[in-house]
Amino acid sequence: MLAWSSHADGSLDFVNQQWRDYTGLSTEESHGPGWKAAVHPDDLPGLLQQWETQPELDHAGEHEVRLRRSDGVFRWFSIRREPLHDQGGALLRWYGTAADIENRKQADALRAAEKRTLEMIADGASLKDVLDQLCTSIDVQIAPSVTTILLIDADGKRLWQVGGPRVPREWISTVIPVSVAFEAGLCGTAAFLKERVIVPDVATEPNWPDQYRELAIRNGIRAAWSEPILTKDNEVLGTFALYSHEARVPAEEDLALIKGAGHIARIAIERQRSQETLRNALDQVQRSEARLRQVIDTIPTLAWCNLSDGPNEFLNKKWHEYTGLSPEESRGWGWQVAFHPEDLPPLMKKWRELLVSGQPGEIEARLRRHDGVFRWFLIRVEPLRDQTGKVIRWYGTSTDIQELKQTEEKLRDDERELRRITDAIPQAIVVLGPAGEPLYANQTTLDYTGLTADDVVNPGFRERIFHPEDLDRLRENRNTALERGLPFEAEMRSLRKDGEYRWFLIRYNPFRNEQGQLTRWYATGTDIDDRVKAEDRTRNENLALREQIDRESMFEDIVGSSESLRKVLRQVTKVAPSDSTVLILGATGTGKELIARAIHKRSARAERAFIAVNCAAIPPSLIASELFGHEKGAFTGATQRRLGRFEAANGGTVFLDEVGDLPSDVQIALLRVLQEREIERVGSNGPIPVDVRVLAATHRDLNALVALGKFREDLLYRLTVVPIEIPPLRERLADVPLLVEYFIDRFGKRAGKKFTTIDKKSLKLFEGYNWPGNVRELQNVIERAVILCEGETFAVEESWLKREPPPKFARPEPLSGVLVKQEKQIIEAALAESFGRISGPAGAAAKLGLPSRTLDSKIKRLKINKYKFKVPSEP
Repeated sequence: MLAWSSHADGSLDFVNQQWRDYTGLSTEESHGPGWKAAVHPDDLPGLLQQWETQPELDHAGEHEVRLRRSDGVFRWFSIRREPLHDQGGALLRWYGTAADIENRKQADALRAAEKRTLEMIADGASLKDVLDQLCTSIDVQIAPSVTTILLIDADGKRLWQVGGPRVPREWISTVIPVSVAFEAGLCGTAAFLKERVIVPDVATEPNWPDQYRELAIRNGIRAAWSEPILTKDNEVLGTFALYSHEARVPAEEDLALIKGAGHIARIAIERQRSQETLRNALDQVQRSEARLRQVIDTIPTLAWCNLSDGPNEFLNKKWHEYTGLSPEESRGWGWQVAFHPEDLPPLMKKWRELLVSGQPGEIEARLRRHDGVFRWFLIRVEPLRDQTGKVIRWYGTSTDIQELKQTEEKLRDDERELRRITDAIPQAIVVLGPAGEPLYANQTTLDYTGLTADDVVNPGFRERIFHPEDLDRLRENRNTALERGLPFEAEMRSLRKDGEYRWFLIRYNPFRNEQGQLTRWYATGTDIDDRVKAEDRTRNENLALREQIDRESMFEDIVGSSESLRKVLRQVTKVAPSDSTVLILGATGTGKELIARAIHKRSARAERAFIAVNCAAIPPSLIASELFGHEKGAFTGATQRRLGRFEAANGGTVFLDEVGDLPSDVQIALLRVLQEREIERVGSNGPIPVDVRVLAATHRDLNALVALGKFREDLLYRLTVVPIEIPPLRERLADVPLLVEYFIDRFGKRAGKKFTTIDKKSLKLFEGYNWPGNVRELQNVIERAVILCEGETFAVEESWLKREPPPKFARPEPLSGVLVKQEKQIIEAALAESFGRISGPAGAAAKLGLPSRTLDSKIKRLKINKYKFKVPSEP
């Protein structure tokens, strides 16, 4: 920092060491007015005017001047002084500093040069004028040195001067053009190497061409440096050269100056060339547009061109001939008068949307012919964009579609007629598009589903009418079939308006136009619910039959002629034709299922299913699902809906073996079947009607289970409409020989053996044995003997039949007798409590909840003496 102080009149009396070192002036030389020798002659008047001619200004001030360095080079400094006052405010002294601002001034000069260059380019100045102005702006900063700009020619071999008015003419006329080559002079070498070239002293530089050395020195060129002007792609545009009036090595600021100036020159050259290229392109576009208009005028369609914001710029000859409007009448927005008043608002709305979106589009509208007739036209518009993607034009065509419109209207009339026909067909019909989307459903479909025509075309139509399981199951197959375009069919459940699903056979048939293109699908739905249910029922019956065939039957027929067995068969004959519930009682192995089958075969349901269920063999947690079925997801593992045995036996017979083992909750459901003739699947809350005859069997004492609370009494009453008790084998020993012969023949054929005689001792053993396992035990013993016997004589070992004599039990009383006794005891207890009185509020009928006539009839039937309960009246 240079510092100094002066008297109030401005004469210096002190300078610091930095001042002396920079200027090369001693203290004595700088005192008084001697400091003025360090200030540039062009800047001194302005500084003196501010400091010496205005002494009344005793406040701080700042001024920019160039100070000469000790080597004679001037640099820009900012000189600032501050006053010193006494207590009275009088000026005593000045203190000042001088700060080097050379770099800032160069930067300001470059910015000003760049701004001025860009302004000239924008004003349309020629490239030479722009580059001359740039060199002039730089020359001001470096005088007496000068600058020049050379540009490379099209073939890249020579450089020509285009800027630098202060360069000596003698020098330029001699060296220009400059060859682009190594050691071809200052600028030629810089352009060839694409790097800066510096010549500190022309007189001594060995690479300076000798033929130009004396010429350069004579024209004041003692040192020079050249900067190549390169594009971003490192291509040479030219060079920027500086010629110094004295021999010297350029300082950093000198190099920064020519580098910055070269950058500005590159901008000017590239922009100027870009503008020239753009002008050439625009000229070419205009010539092309003129040719394009000629072509458009000759094409046999209505064509036009609009500006980017919408108004018309050009309409071809065909358009004017058709509408009868002149170019003046239709230019701008005048073309609107040619369109039908009803079509113009939607046309303009669509046109404004296209202007905003910048996308191509189509519009249909009626255009007035020159004779006043309106015809339908299809208007297609396409945007034209520049390289940046901005819309600069809209091009469009208008195609006459009057006949197409008439054809479409006829097709709509035909479609309406077809709809009237399909509405009259008593079958569900749905018309679909090429991709399978619903377009129309006939009246039968709407009546069945309860939907409207609008519902058909809205999303989710198929989801609303078809069962979700069927949609998931058939989605992939349907999509594949639609893609193939061939007829196909599918069975699906369709939702009726009352909430019930019914099975339909959906047949899809494609319709193609004259070109073979698929335009429609016609889907017809036929109600096949009864057939599907019949097939399900047959399938279930067959399944049950196969299960029964696979399971070895206990008997193939009823064998025996004893009186006790004939009594049972007479009961079977009587009860079979009815539809009453039968409870079959008997010990294990007596043939209860065989009796149940006999009842079924002699009933009106003989042609339908007979489903046998062993209630004791099914886990309690699964018995309800087994009997009544379940819905999908009703419990863990229920992956799909399953029909129960009652649904499978619909129209037939269900045989519930070991009914005494039913859980209490299933007993309630069974009671509902017997009372209401309907079931409810597990996981569902909708009742399902069933037509099933129920036959039940047990070896247990149900009355005892009722007493223990393990069996419902009301269910017992429902089951014992007709009880049949099967005698044990020990009570029908007369049937043993017949059974033995039957089983020997049956198992002998199976084993491939033939027995001609039966060992008498073995037969006596059979007749004398107690047979606790009944017929099943007899069957197993004979099967074992058939397997083990050798020869033609059938015999058994005595050890097979020796057992501890079973404890003797009194024969249980028939269930009907037990019920009669219980009923009699209840009535007698009520008579005793009411003292023999039957009617009245305190009578036995009221206590039992029975009509008095009914109770009186029961008293007579049970032969109860009601008088013995009366209390004799007092005398």
